[in-house]
This record gives sequence, C-alpha cells and structure tokens, in this order.
Amino acid sequence: MPKKRSGGGLSPTQQAAKFLGVSVLAGAVLAGIALPAVGALGLAAKGSVESFDELPANLKTPPLSQRTTILDAEGGTIATVYSRDRTVVDLKDISPYMQKAIVAIEDSRFYEHGAVDLKGVLRALNKNAQSGGVSEGASTLTQQYVKNVFVEEAGDDPTKVAQATQQTLGRKIRELKYAIQVEEELGKKKILENYLNITFFGQQAYGVEAAAQRYFSKSAKNLKVQEAALLAGIVQSPSRYDPVNDEAEATKRRNTVLQRMAEVGDISQAQAAEAKKKPLGLKVSKPKNGCITAVKGSGFFCDYVRAAFLSDPVFGKSKESRAKIWNQGGLTIKTTLDPQAQESVQQSVKDHVNKSDDVATAATVVEPGTGKILAMGQSRPYGFGKNETQINLSVDAAMGGGAGYQPGSTFKPIVAAAALEGGMPANKVYGSPYEMDYPAPVAQCDGGSWNEQGVRLTNENESEVGPYDMKEATAKSVNTYFVEMISDIGICPVTDMAKKMGVERADGGKIAQAPSIALGTQEMSPLTMANGYATFASRGMYCTPIAIESINQRVGGKSKSLEVPKSTCSRAMSEQTADTINTLLRGVVEDGTGQQAGLGAGRPSAGKTGTTDERYAAWFVGYTPNMAGAVWVGDPAHKRKMQDITIGGVWHEKVFGGQVPGPIWRDMMSGALDGREAPEFNLVDIPRGDTGDRDRDDEDNGNGDGNGNNGNNNGGLIGGLVDGGTTTGTDGGTTQPSPTFSIPEDFFQGQTNTGNGNGGRG
Repeated sequence: MPKKRSGGGLSPTQQAAKFLGVSVLAGAVLAGIALPAVGALGLAAKGSVESFDELPANLKTPPLSQRTTILDAEGGTIATVYSRDRTVVDLKDISPYMQKAIVAIEDSRFYEHGAVDLKGVLRALNKNAQSGGVSEGASTLTQQYVKNVFVEEAGDDPTKVAQATQQTLGRKIRELKYAIQVEEELGKKKILENYLNITFFGQQAYGVEAAAQRYFSKSAKNLKVQEAALLAGIVQSPSRYDPVNDEAEATKRRNTVLQRMAEVGDISQAQAAEAKKKPLGLKVSKPKNGCITAVKGSGFFCDYVRAAFLSDPVFGKSKESRAKIWNQGGLTIKTTLDPQAQESVQQSVKDHVNKSDDVATAATVVEPGTGKILAMGQSRPYGFGKNETQINLSVDAAMGGGAGYQPGSTFKPIVAAAALEGGMPANKVYGSPYEMDYPAPVAQCDGGSWNEQGVRLTNENESEVGPYDMKEATAKSVNTYFVEMISDIGICPVTDMAKKMGVERADGGKIAQAPSIALGTQEMSPLTMANGYATFASRGMYCTPIAIESINQRVGGKSKSLEVPKSTCSRAMSEQTADTINTLLRGVVEDGTGQQAGLGAGRPSAGKTGTTDERYAAWFVGYTPNMAGAVWVGDPAHKRKMQDITIGGVWHEKVFGGQVPGPIWRDMMSGALDGREAPEFNLVDIPRGDTGDRDRDDEDNGNGDGNGNNGNNNGGLIGGLVDGGTTTGTDGGTTQPSPTFSIPEDFFQGQTNTGNGNGGRG
C-alpha cells in the first residue's frame, strides 16, 4: 500500500505517480497523447512545468560544444582550446564493444522498447510512491540523451545546470515528451551516436572520443572490450568511478559492466572472465586546454587570436553572439603564425632576458604589405606562476595587453615622414642648438595651438650643436632638430601620419596635441610599432594587422567555412617619402648605435633605437623589405629604471636601445629570415644641406660628436647615431654617452598623457 500523508490521503507526488502509472499502462505515453495538467496535481508551485500540453512541440538541440584547434601557417598545432573537450564522431568510428557496453549497463532493453521503458517506469514509480519522493529514475538512453541536451544548453551557467538536472516530476515529464519526439525522428542508431557524443565521462572529457583519448590515448574506434566496459561504467558517476583517482572502485565497476554484457549475450561468459583479469591499462593523456598549452612560447599569440575573434564583428554582431560561437567550438583556425619566425623570436628572447629579471622584453614580427603577424613572444611566460603572466606585453590593452610603453626616439621617423610628405626637402636644415625651449605657439588639429612657455629640452651631449640637416640629425637623433621640425609643420600632420600608419596609443586614447610627441612620449605597444615600421618597408603601404587566415567549423557532423577578417591596406605616404626614410634609417643598423642589431652583409636592413627618459624603456624597431619587427625591454609596471641592472645575466650601467633590444632584434630576425630571399631597398640620393660654416672636421674625420675613436667617414658621420650616439671608429672601439633628453624629474609630474612628460631619448 502506498504510504499516506499524516493528514490523510496521498501526497501530490504519490498522486502523480499513481496517475502516471495508469497513463503508462493505458499506452498514453507511447502514443504521444498529452497528459493532464501537472498543475492540477499541485506541483506547479514547485517549479515544474505547467502542462504537458504546453511544452514546445520540438526539442531544440544546440550544436555540441567541441574543442577548437589553432594552427600555425603551415598547419602545425599551436594549441587546443575548449569550454568542453569533445570531438564528435560518427557511430561507425566508435568501437562496437563501446556501443554494446553502454547499452548493456545503462539500458539493456534499448532496442526493444520505445521512448519509454514501461517496465522500468512502473518499477520506478512504485518505489518513488513508497518513498514519497523521486528516489529512482527509469530513464532510457533516449531520456538520458534528452537530459544531456538540457545540460549542454545550460552551458556553464550553474543555475541553468541545476534546473536541467533537478530531481522533479516536471523534468521527468519534459524528458518523456521529448523522448517520444526524438525516437520518432532519429531512430535508435542515431540516438546512440548522439548519446555517446554528448555524455560526460569525467576528467574534463565529453563524448566517447575525448574519453578514449584521455584514458587510453587512442581513438574510440580502437577500444577493446575491457576498455569500453571501463568507459561505460564511468557514466553513472564520473567522480565515484574515476579510474585515475580510484583504480579499485573503477575496476569493480568495469567488471560489473563486463558481467552485464555477458548476461545480455553481447560477449560470452568466458570472454567476460578473461577481460576481468586484465589490468585497467590506462595510458592517460593530461587535459590540454587553453593557450597555456601553446607550443614554442606562442601562448600570447594564441590569446591574441581569441581576442581577435571575440572583438571582430565579422564573427557576430554582438559580443555575446561571438562568445557563443567561440564556446561552442568545433573550429579549426589557421593563423598567420610562422613557425620558423616564432621559434627564432622565442629563442632570442630566452637567450637575452631571463624570466626572473627585474625587467621584461616583448617582441613582435609582421610581414610588410600583408599585415600578417608572423611571431609574438616575451620573456615572462604565459601562465599563473611566479614570473609568469597572462598580460600580452606586445599588444594594446583592448587585445589583452597593458598600457603600453613610451617608444622614445623610434617615433622620430614618423615626424620626418610627415614633414617629407608635406613637401619638406630631405636636406632641410634647422639651427638645432644643444639646449632650447619648446617653440610656441605650435599649430594643433583643432585650429588651436600649443602655447606653453619655458618648457626646456636638451640634446644628448653639449657637443651636439647645429645647424644640422635631416640626414645628420637622424643619424645622431638630435632632439632639438625634431622638435623644431614638428613646431614648423605643426602637430596635426604628425598625428595624421601616425594614424595612417596605424600608430596609436596602447590604451586607446588619442595622441596628445603637444610637440613633445616628437620624442616618443605616448605609450605604444610593440605590435603597433612593428606594423607601423612595416609601412616604411612596404614603400608607404599600411596594412592592418591580422592573425587569422581561415576558419572551418564543424557542426552536426558537417564542416563549413567561416568568413574571416581581411587586412585592409591603404597608402600612408608616397613611395618617395618611404624610400627617403628607408635611406635615412638604413645606416643605423650598419654603422651606428644600432650596429649590434645589424644583420650582416647580404641582408639589407634599417631601423631605429629608442630609450626613454629615466630609462624605463628601451627599444629597437627595424625591418627588411620583407619582415618588420619591434623589441621592447623594460619594466611593465614602469617602476624599475634600467640603470645599474643585470639583464640576462649581463650587468649594465645604463641600458640603451642598441645595447639590449638591438641584439635581441638581430638574433630573432636572423633566424626568422634564414633561407629566405634578401631583397634590396629602393634607396634615394639625399644631398647634404647647407649648414653654413659650422666646423664638421670631427664628423668628416670619423670623430662623430667627439665620443668616437679616430674612425673613418662612416664611423663618424653615421657612427655617432641614435640612442646615445654610440660612435664606432676604425679600431672598433665604442662609447656609450649619457641620455639624450633631460628634464628635471619633478618638472612634469603626471603629465605624460598630455605629451609634456618625460620624453624619449635617442
């Protein structure tokens, strides 16, 4: 007799159980006839469905979330990422032992009953009525599949997951109705295939293929009988029967499945006995999920790919729609990452900067003319441990990076390009005194003017006294020359040129309308600087950076191609202007302070060093006609000055752009370009400007600004170059003078964003 409530009569659950039992016996469920309203049984208040009739007619089955594979440009795997580790396979690619094992232990009458197993329902209803609750289910594989669909649809939302798995009569009724639909539409084989692909097998493995790989490092189609029995046994309680953490309990459960397979005739008793004697035979593959597993130090590039996908409208109009596609997975993303370049970048970074150093380095390589990001690496690895980080030091804040770093004198070529594009002759001469006030007023973009008085700046050395022409001023990175230049042409042409070259602040703000931007006071990222300089390399064509070449998505057993963003190229400057800049910068890596960055004979290259005031950052940005790269070294927190510092095991009194970033750039580019063509630049003749009677004997004799050693013409004229004006003479000696730009430390406290803060050095 059913147990009565204390107040007399049957409880709502008991009433429902009794009614459902009658309905099932009458064949109502099998016929798909609607049941009366559950609300009439007093269950609506408990969150159950209001009516069997009111349920939607069709079960919405979301595409199963799967793993996404990110590939390099040659098809090699960079990393796999997923919200759920799953690889959907066809039934023919699942071992027959696996198919039989799951049916034997979960629903041995699967091929005999319809959507509902009458015997099982009656047995469960009677037990539940006796207990006054829902203590036992009678779910067929079809009903379990339906429940898993609800769980899949809930995703990672804990509230929705709880609703999809709660033990209520309402959920069971919902499963019953949809199970009927699924049986009619799919048939037994497809239901079994879907079930094996959707169910959870523990250890982050969803679906039988992922489970086979996780526990046995093999495909599901190659599972042996004892292996299939182990996996089938896990399903009922993935935590309890986890073979990795409880081998004894998992073995007992496996043997139970083997015995059940023998009882239903899937295998003989002798086969079952033999299989029970075998060890579990685990060959566990650890879960490999996320960019932290990326090869060759490409974790940050992997993360950039994710950020690019989630931020680009081509993948969906809203952030939510893009996130849904990403989490659904099943994507095969071919990227622009060049494995040779990536390996070279990471090796160079490792050789020159230790992850435990007070400062870090970040480097990025792009392809001129296409915008393809070829490599991206940094000294502090992708991770959560000590001296590790998830901040991508190579990119802007919006793409997972930081606030950026002042580029110093690497910004000066942009000022020169703006001036040349506006018609300034390449041999333009300015007075360029050693020390001066910023000229005022200086025209701004809005029609106003910068008009601050008494803002002082100096050159690197007192011997740097003009007049200078553009060639010599670029060679020596003369601060006063470039400030006079921007004051002459106005700020707007410079910020416009920067925008055309894709050179923007890392925090997304606007470049300040102040003449001090000529000295690199605006924080920028290595990717921005590398891609900006690629504009010079491609003779004036700027191309937006891209990381994704193609995407294929597998949904419901079918594969389709997704549209991907393309690089947009536009002319930022004339070929003549670009060729002139290339000519000006070529000598830096051949004979000047960038000499340590030179790529040697047969590989034409150009570039510029930069060191910021107080030495919080040092740069080398350079390029060949077919590859451009930027290297930054500094403290991401902007606290550690690079003076009296050890980097990569080498002590430095003061760090210069050519001294630490330069060799990193040289080594990474040498490896990246090894075996590739070495095209020439289109150089132009730049006549000397009329600098009057200023004594140039020292320069012409190879003494540069007086810091060199009896050099030849190249050692003096080009040798006393940027970033502190290192001069190399014929005897090979070099000297490193002090910083080029000096402003009292407390003079512009907190003013860097307006362009009047600590400026860039040469």
